[in-house]
Amino acid sequence: MSAAPIVRRPARTEITRQRIFDASMQLIGERGPAEVTVDEIAAAAGVSKGTVYYNFGSKAELIAQLLEYGVELLEARLAPRDDLPSLAAVEQMLRGTLEFFDAYPSFTQLLVSEMWRTPSAWRDTLTLLRERLFTLAGATLDRIPQEHAVREGVSPQGMVGLVLGAALVMGLDRQVFNPERSREESLHTLMTTIHGYLRD
Repeated sequence: MSAAPIVRRPARTEITRQRIFDASMQLIGERGPAEVTVDEIAAAAGVSKGTVYYNFGSKAELIAQLLEYGVELLEARLAPRDDLPSLAAVEQMLRGTLEFFDAYPSFTQLLVSEMWRTPSAWRDTLTLLRERLFTLAGATLDRIPQEHAVREGVSPQGMVGLVLGAALVMGLDRQVFNPERSREESLHTLMTTIHGYLRD
């Protein structure tokens, strides 16, 4: 049985979706999903309102797909680096995560606000996206005990939650309260946590 053909989206459609994504994240980051209209998103993206609906169907679906699209971009930064030793791979993963937060500050604010909002209209979507990020980050962090002695009684899933949560909060903290703090300083702090996982 032959594999189904891969359907590729035309480049111009991807460019349009990227423009809508960027415009939406900027507006939503500033005012929140409830306060932003489709008309405003379309105007900021330089497209018609119909183009927004054509690409996403509804505002709620737009937000859901934007969350997924943003996570897809973040997943690229979390991709395991099997060509590096485990600690270097973790450092590379965290550097990529912080770089992503710098590149998409409004998305970071949306992700944090909706992740911990109860209830969130996108709770099911966020749960699935969280699992995808945890799986990717776990693939890198799970290599550490294979190469180093680690502290007993520390849950691998707990480490994934700690590392991703700390990176997310630190990235947001830099944006909002400490823009003068360098990315490398934040990375060093995060890696200190990783080194605390190792057994002397």
